[in-house]
Amino acid sequence: MGCTSHFTVVPRRWLNDTDKSTMTIVNQDTSLGILINSYSRAGFRLSNGMMAIGPIAIFPKSVLSWDVNTAEDINEESLSLFYTLEPKIDILVIGVGNPGQQVSSKIIQYMKEKHISLEISPTETACATYNFLNAEGRCVAGALIPPTQYRISEDDIASTKRRNRDMMKVDDFPIV
Repeated sequence: MGCTSHFTVVPRRWLNDTDKSTMTIVNQDTSLGILINSYSRAGFRLSNGMMAIGPIAIFPKSVLSWDVNTAEDINEESLSLFYTLEPKIDILVIGVGNPGQQVSSKIIQYMKEKHISLEISPTETACATYNFLNAEGRCVAGALIPPTQYRISEDDIASTKRRNRDMMKVDDFPIV
């Protein structure tokens, strides 16, 4: 079963008139889901060309800022958005930042009680998992914290050199 509907947030409660949330839709093309192209310490580059700064809550059609800094900040309140959604998500992919970071077992149990499946991993792995599930058409959401450490492969270095070399060309002639 695919995720054909837009997500809507069902508010839990309003504390007072000043407690309001706003959301900006960054991808107006509803035929494509938002994927994560890359990440850095600053945030995430999305498939629609936008950059999301800091931790994010990402859905197939929208992205929100997520108010956590580390995996230790993940609690019932910070995850409440993900179980108040309609349609109900199939799985929540949590990217905890760096390898070795963990989510409290109390929080994992709490989300099980809310009937939300979790996939918890370092952000590098979580981005790939979120993209795969989103491309499959699953009702997936991501809760992602940018890593402060990441590994650079030889492919990363080669592609950066290629991009830099291409930036130094004007009409296929190198700038000298």
